[in-house]
Amino acid sequence: MELEVRRRTGIALLAKGLGVREVARLVGTSPGSVTRWRQTYERAGEEGLKAKRHPGAKPRLSVQDRQRLAAMLLEGAQAHGYSTDLWTLKRVAQVIEKHFGVHYHHCYVWEILRRMKWSPQKPRRLARERDEARIERWRKVDWARIKKSP
Repeated sequence: MELEVRRRTGIALLAKGLGVREVARLVGTSPGSVTRWRQTYERAGEEGLKAKRHPGAKPRLSVQDRQRLAAMLLEGAQAHGYSTDLWTLKRVAQVIEKHFGVHYHHCYVWEILRRMKWSPQKPRRLARERDEARIERWRKVDWARIKKSP
C-alpha cells in the first residue's frame, strides 16, 4: 500500500511539472522507478499504479489436508508408531510424506505448523517419584508454618 501511495505521489508531482530526478529524490526512489511509473500510468492509467499481490507458490497441502494433519497430530506421536509422544519437526515431516505424499524439509514444517496456529511446546518433565498429594500437604501445613508472616 505504501508503494502505491508513493507511485501516486510521484505521478502527481510529474503532472505539476517537476523533473524525474527531482520526483525520485522527493519520494525516495530511483529515477528509473519514476520513469517506469510514468510509462505504466500512460499505458494503464490509475489502475496501473495499484499495488499487486504476490501470492507465491500454491500450497501443496490443502485446507482439508491441514485439518486432517491437525487431527493426526492430536492423536499423538505414539499413535503413529513413534516410541514417545513428543512431536518433532522431522516426525511431522515424515507423517506428512506418508499420509499426503508431499515431501517437506523438516525445517520448513515449522512454517506449516505456525500457519496452523500451533506453537512449540515440550512436555514438562516430572520425576516418577513425585507425590502430588504429599506436595500439596506440605504447601498447606509445613509452608504455612515456616513462612514469614507479613
